[in-house]
Amino acid sequence: MNLSKRLQAVAAQVRSGGVVADIGCDHGFTIIRLVQDGCASGGIAMDINEGPLERARQHIQECGLDQVIDVRLSDGTQALQEGEAQTILISGIGGGLMERILMEHKEVTTSAEELVLSPQSEIYKVRKALHALGFCIEQEEMVKDMGKFYTILRSVPGQEQYDDPIDYLYGRCLIEQRSADFVEYIRKEKHRVEGVLANMPHDLPARETLQKEHTQILEVMDRMQIAYNEETNAKKRPGEPS
Repeated sequence: MNLSKRLQAVAAQVRSGGVVADIGCDHGFTIIRLVQDGCASGGIAMDINEGPLERARQHIQECGLDQVIDVRLSDGTQALQEGEAQTILISGIGGGLMERILMEHKEVTTSAEELVLSPQSEIYKVRKALHALGFCIEQEEMVKDMGKFYTILRSVPGQEQYDDPIDYLYGRCLIEQRSADFVEYIRKEKHRVEGVLANMPHDLPARETLQKEHTQILEVMDRMQIAYNEETNAKKRPGEPS
């Protein structure tokens, strides 16, 4: 069962060794791989749509795992019982939806030993939700796959809060680790925002929002000790004289 680089990175963050509930399981490949590799003692493949769930069911049966992996139609964790899964895994959806799933049935979410999450947008909402639920973010990883950047978080019960809003926006762990993929990502974000600002009229209200984002990106680069201009290794802000 071949997984993409992104899904391999997601699967690698599962550490509980117990039952894994894969929320939004799609084709079911991730939960199948986890059980086959002995990283999960069992699985619960869950999806809100019948089509993906039927594909997952077929793949699970083809692998002879239908006695080990249960298949359930479910909106988020609705069909999951409290304490039934040691790991809750959610990937491939937006951060706003993931936040809603995590918060909707708090007793189910907080009964898990670990949460492995890979939101595709608005990741700051997920980080804030985790802290509100009484989880700490033990590890974050950024992976570049097929030209796109993905963030994977592993969270475990514990009290944690970030004082700096930058940590919620970009991830304290990612900033501290300075992985090659994250450095490339933050540089691309800097170039993207500067490109938009260069072509945006100065009187547009949206310009202020972009300028704030640009300042935040430079702050992240400062913390990681990355030169603003990597070609000359000169650490100057745009518009400043050479």
